[in-house]
Amino acid sequence: MNAKKYNNIKLAIAIAKGITSFILILLFVASGLSLTLQHYLEGFISNSYLLFIAFIIVTGAAAGIIFFPVNYYTEFYLEHKYNLSNQTFLKWIWENTKTLLVSGAISIPVLLIFFYSLNKFNLLWWLPFAIILFVISVILARIVPVFILPIFYKIVPVENVDLINRIRALAGGAGIKVENVYKFNLSKNTKKANAAFTGIGKSKRILLGDTLLESYSADEIETVIAHELGHYKRKHIIKNILIGTASSFLTLFLIAYLYNLSLSWFGFTTVVQIAAIPLLSLWAMIISLILNPLSNMLSRKFEYEADEYAIHSTNKKEAFIATLEKLTDQNLGDREPHPLVEWFFYSHPSIKNRVAALKRISPGKINGSNTINDNLSLQDS
Repeated sequence: MNAKKYNNIKLAIAIAKGITSFILILLFVASGLSLTLQHYLEGFISNSYLLFIAFIIVTGAAAGIIFFPVNYYTEFYLEHKYNLSNQTFLKWIWENTKTLLVSGAISIPVLLIFFYSLNKFNLLWWLPFAIILFVISVILARIVPVFILPIFYKIVPVENVDLINRIRALAGGAGIKVENVYKFNLSKNTKKANAAFTGIGKSKRILLGDTLLESYSADEIETVIAHELGHYKRKHIIKNILIGTASSFLTLFLIAYLYNLSLSWFGFTTVVQIAAIPLLSLWAMIISLILNPLSNMLSRKFEYEADEYAIHSTNKKEAFIATLEKLTDQNLGDREPHPLVEWFFYSHPSIKNRVAALKRISPGKINGSNTINDNLSLQDS
């Protein structure tokens, strides 16, 4: 009952926050406030690129102030109310500050590239920007596990030799060479448990939360890793990159087209007018509303395939089912969300549907072959 209430509260707030954000941005532009802000900043800043960054910082800071009470409630108060958080208020502030600094260091150069593309290529800005975003995403996939995650977590090699040998054997079966398995101190923030297979190339990492290592048996952890390796074996990482790239190009093309189309509705005359740029966010929100359910459908399909690989590579169906059940309880997941909610919002199947699918799997090789899956986080819900 607590899990259902917890998830319903978070969902309702997320929907309300999204709707409110859309309305506020629309009012910001339609009322002329965005143009007023641009003119005000022009009194201090003459360089258009610095003006653009200042405009983004001011609007971002305003949004942060407006939504601070909501973020505090969902990220801190609610997590403590349901006994999921280990953070003090100061630690919560510090973690959010680090996130802001790191995301700023990454996003400001990206924003400058975007503004350059807008000025240089005008209506075709979306094409070079989409190409550059792809390159940046590949670079981030390489550096995040090695350089960025350690900013937030202490990452050390796992010392359990038996578990490491099990994981290496599983990885070998999936065609991956594992030099080491890492533990990160997830417990500094939360009581939830999780694991991930992250990175590409030499930066590939198997990461286990300390909450997982402390609360689950070797057999259970083995099935968790098998699921993650299943994503790799089924080439989900490559598929996600290709699909994500195609989706990014399509989304940016549509945003650019609709942005140009809507400029005259608000009295703007050029795509490079800084006061008009918030319109991009409006169109992005509308398009994501349409595309996200499709993306989640594909993600759930990949999760089912990774689950199937976990069963066949370990031959430990009952252990895997027990692990998923325990994770759902520990992470306070909704066991049976409304079908419409699951279809629209869930990137992972609900535990009810997931277990039902697992119970239908027969022993033996999958589709007559040994091949199977590829990447990500075990349980979102």
